[in-house]
Amino acid sequence: MDDIVKKAMAKWPDVPHCYGWLALDARGAWRMRDERAQHLGLPGDKVIQAALLAFINRNYLADERGCWYFQNGPQRVYVNLDTTPFVARTDPQQGLLLQTGAAVGALDAAFLTELGELIVHSGDVVAQVDDRDMATMLACMEIDGAPASDEALMAWLEGGSASLVLRWRGAAVPVQHLARAAVPARFGFTRTPSPA
Repeated sequence: MDDIVKKAMAKWPDVPHCYGWLALDARGAWRMRDERAQHLGLPGDKVIQAALLAFINRNYLADERGCWYFQNGPQRVYVNLDTTPFVARTDPQQGLLLQTGAAVGALDAAFLTELGELIVHSGDVVAQVDDRDMATMLACMEIDGAPASDEALMAWLEGGSASLVLRWRGAAVPVQHLARAAVPARFGFTRTPSPA
């Protein structure tokens, strides 16, 4: 967390929290959601200003309830999550990078939802892989030791019992079924925070 943020928190400790105004979409874009966007259920405007993006990324945290927020000076701006607290993209040098720019370490586990969303888990990080990178990730999957064909993968997604493995950066990571609705409970986070 930035020192200027810590000082603002100490100076103004009782600033009310903010809900609904910031979101993280499934492709890792931060979105500002004004009253109109919130009222109409719109995604909001992408944050594109580099300094603001860097500030959000440096001050992005979770509270004890598993609600993620951006500490904006003395105010917590809680984040609506389209998917997981982090979104990962493939990178030729570093493997997977989060929307914050941090590299993902060795994978502890991988999951596929019924919608074909790939969720990766590494240490304290849970991230959905950006759908634009799924072709790269699917090419690294094997079913029962053979490259995963579209047909075999569809059969697996429909409840097949074959062994699905993600071969990623020298490791063979077993892939498990996980219902999309069960992802927040499995990893202890809240997609749409609200006041306690």
